[in-house]
This record gives sequence, structure tokens and C-alpha cells, in this order.
Amino acid sequence: MNGDENPFDPARWRATRSVRAVPVEPEAELVELPPDLRWVIGFGVLSVLLLLLGASLPANWKSLHPALLERAGQGSQTATGLGLAAVSDQKPGVANLALSAATAVKDPQVPKLTAELAALEARRGWTMWGGRDAFIESIFKDATPARPASTAILPFLLTETNRALLREHLATARSPGVQAILQTRELSSTTQFVPVSRPGGQPLEATILLTALLYQAERFSPLLAQDIRTAAEKANASRLAGEWETICMDVLTLARRLDWIQLCELMRVLPNAKALGECVQLAKVAPDNFAQLYTASLLTRAPDKVAAYLLRFGKAGTADLKQALAKGAGAVQLLLDRSLPLGPARLTPGFLAGWTLAAPRGMLAAKVICFLLAGLGFFLVWRELSPVQADGRAAAGVRMIHGQRAAVALVMALMLLAAGEPFLLKPLGSPEFRLRLNLPVLTNSPVPTGKTEKVTATKPRMDLSTILSIVLFAALQVAVYSICVMKIREIEMSTAPSSLKLRLMENEENLFDSGLYVGIAGTATALVLQVLQVIEANLLAAYASNLFGIVCVALVKIRHVRACKRRLIMECQSEASGRAAVLA
Repeated sequence: MNGDENPFDPARWRATRSVRAVPVEPEAELVELPPDLRWVIGFGVLSVLLLLLGASLPANWKSLHPALLERAGQGSQTATGLGLAAVSDQKPGVANLALSAATAVKDPQVPKLTAELAALEARRGWTMWGGRDAFIESIFKDATPARPASTAILPFLLTETNRALLREHLATARSPGVQAILQTRELSSTTQFVPVSRPGGQPLEATILLTALLYQAERFSPLLAQDIRTAAEKANASRLAGEWETICMDVLTLARRLDWIQLCELMRVLPNAKALGECVQLAKVAPDNFAQLYTASLLTRAPDKVAAYLLRFGKAGTADLKQALAKGAGAVQLLLDRSLPLGPARLTPGFLAGWTLAAPRGMLAAKVICFLLAGLGFFLVWRELSPVQADGRAAAGVRMIHGQRAAVALVMALMLLAAGEPFLLKPLGSPEFRLRLNLPVLTNSPVPTGKTEKVTATKPRMDLSTILSIVLFAALQVAVYSICVMKIREIEMSTAPSSLKLRLMENEENLFDSGLYVGIAGTATALVLQVLQVIEANLLAAYASNLFGIVCVALVKIRHVRACKRRLIMECQSEASGRAAVLA
């Protein structure tokens, strides 16, 4: 000490005292902090609002929100509008089909259409054609009786007198297409009809004459007329009916149900022979819904899309088409363009439906972002309710716990997002209307050739719904695994004695077995839903849940719990040995 320094200086004494009062921080000690309720409430409310916003957005992957139909159908023509337009054009046959469709969808304008149609039929007596058509009336001017309602065109042509008139008229036609169609009457290798040259060949001849008449009158669409002419020319060249006979059967099926005007209006919008066959297929398997099919085809001018939608979705598709018809042509067009089933109706603001129609992918991305942000909010709430802090040596473990919590929150958010997709785990489509009926009721039985067709076995394929189900069950087990590992890390990183940690590990045995509980619950739920026919029967997806549960529990108990308990037992033994040495 220098001589100039005063040992009794008060300032020097206070400095020395303050240095000695500095506390020593404990080593690697975790500090539990009380949660801030303001942050917890704020993050919780924000997460709930984001979930509600995401659920209200009418954007889905595998379904169409009914609110979009409402928005798309605004201001477009309805079934009754089509019927009223047909009344104005003096086509009561088309108006009657539109009235049937409007009645099926409970259109509020049905009484008005009924009154207009009744007034039209009362003003003047209509012929059997379903409206005025100078072209066909000039051919059958002496054989057209006045009737109060239209009738199907085929029964009229089955009589010999009417077929003779039609043959006489078509014989003078100069169109190569008409002559090619008429020449098919000479074919004898038919399998679905009796040939024209044999007794009982009247249906085939009537169908051929009707097809030639429609071709001459240019009532077919251009591509359909080209397909019909090509099929007739091929049949004449090869002397085999084949595709031509199928077209004749399709025309006959429609002619048995429609009058002349109705048939002409439909043929004008059918794009090709394939669409003709699909339309006839639906007329056979779903005759009660034919009026809706016909009306939707005229409203959208796309009968091929209407038929494809119904063939894909079956009876559920007819219900969706009814709902779209009730909204108007715009709604039907949207349903056909998206080619998706309708989802459940949920409360959605109209402006959100408009935005979704304008930018469907953007709104779908916004929906996913809302759920992901809600998951982030849940993670922040979890962190505030159970906060941990540590020094540098324990920071890595804390980061691991927070990462696992974030993964669990993300999985929960994605599961909530998947819960809003009603058809996510169900295969789209139904085979109800796809079975084509070719019953040889008018056939010329072919001579057996002795050849048998080789049946090729198709390999079973795993559809998308099975894959999504397996992914969902796997995600559940990943979440359970993460929670179990987080609990093990929390116990290991605590400052409690090793004996207490060991008891805490034994107390969490039920948590470590939760993978089995979740797996069994997933299998049981899937089997119950399959029995109730809510989802498609699929044992692979159901039992995958149980398998994932077994794997999850095996990983948790063998890889983590066993190793952790072994370390704790060794630490307890070391602590006991140390205490014994101190006492000795």
C-alpha cells in the first residue's frame, strides 16, 4: 500500500464492499419464468381468428364450395329461363323438359313457366314434332296429326307408310353423306339389330332414315356429322356394322324419348359421336335425371362435359348438378369446368367467394398460410405457458425442445387444414353410371366363332385416398413421437436429483404408450367409417394406423426411454456411492 493512500478512506471502503457483494451464478441451471398472460391471450386470440379466417375461405383442393356456385350463377340463365325462351320460340317440347328440370331443382319461377306453357298450348294446336318446323312438315304434310302434346319421333317412323314417305324424299338427296347413310341399310352383319332385309328390321331402317334426315337438315353439329358420315362409309366399305351400329343404337335410344324438336336441339350441341354415346349411356342408367341432363346441356352448350361429370361422380354428381341448376347456367359451367364434387355449405362472405373465383390458387395459398400462422400462434402460446431459459451449455437442449414444439404445432395446423377438406381421403368418382348396357333386344344373333377373348388381369393400384390416409396416420404418430421426446428432454434437463428424474420418467409411462392408443383409435375409427360407408372400404389404410403406433412406441421406449433410464440409474448409483464415501 502506498503511503499516500488513506486506509480509512470511505470511498475506498465502499468500492471494496461492492466488489465482494457480487453474486455467483449457478452453473447450467434452468430458470422457469412465469408466463406473461398478455402475450398468451394475444397469441391465442390471433390464432383462433386465423383459424376462423382460413376455414371461411371457400377454396378447397378436391371439392367446390357451394358459395362459389351462388356467385357464379348470379345473372345467368336458369332452367325456367330456358323454358321461357323455348316458349317464346314456340318450342313447347323443349319447354316441357326445362319445366321438368326446374321442378326437380325447385326453381321459384316454375309457376310462371307452367302458366306460359299452358297458354302457348291453348292458343294453337301443336303437332307431334314439339314445335313448328317447315322442313319436316313439308315431308309429312299429309301424315301429321294435330295433337295437344308432342310425342317421340321413333314410333311415328316405325309405320310402313311414314317410312315409305321418308325413303321417297331421301332418295332424291344429292348429299354424299346422306347416300352413305342410306347405303348402310344393305348391311347384314349386325349384332344389335335385325338387318333391314329381314322380318323385324323396321327399327334399324327407321333409325337409319332418321339419321339421314337429320344429316340432310343439318341438325347435327359439324364434328358429329363428320363422325357419322365416316362411320357409315367405313361400314359400307368393310361390310361390317361395328361403330356404325353403335351410333344407330344411340340415335334410336334418344328417338324413343324425344320428339323431333327436342332431338334436333340436342344434336346441335353434341360435339361428336363419343359425347352422343355418353349421353345415351346416362339416358339408360339414369332415366329419371334425363331432363336435368338435357337442360344442363342446352344451358351450357357442352353436353359432353355434363355427361362426363355425371359418369364420373354417379348419383352424387346428379345431386350436385341439381344444386348447380338451381343457381343458373354460370353455376353449372363452373361445376363442369372444375369437375369437382360439392363440399358442405359453410357461412362465407360473398366478397370472399368473388375473390376465390377470380384467383382460386391465390385464395388456396392464403388459406394454407392462415393455418400455418395459426400453428405458429399456438407454438408461441405454448412457449409462453411453459418457458425455459438456460446458459450456453443447456441452450442446445432448449432449442431442440422449441423445435419439437414447433413441429407439433405445425402438424396440428395441417391436420386442422385437412379436416376442412371433406373429400381429401375419399377417391373422387363413382362407377355407378359407367357400366354400359348393350342388351341385344333387337339383334340378329351372330354365329359363334369359337374364339374366346383373352382376359388380362389388371394389377391393383394404390389410389390417392389410401396414400393420404397412410400419410395422415403417419403424421399423427410423428406428432406423438415428438411429444414423447420433448417430455424426455425436459426431464433430463431439469435440475432435480437423478432419483427424482427416474421417478418422473416412470410417471410418464402412459404418455410413452400413447402411440398405441392413437394407433388403435385410428384403426377403429377407420373401420367404423367404412362400415357406415362414409369412406371407401380400405383395410390397408385402417391397419396402417395400428402399425405406425407399434413402431412409434417401440422407438420411444427402446431408443429413448431405456437409454434415459439407464443413464439415470447409473447417476443414482454414482450419487449413492459418493454419499457412502463421504459418510465413511
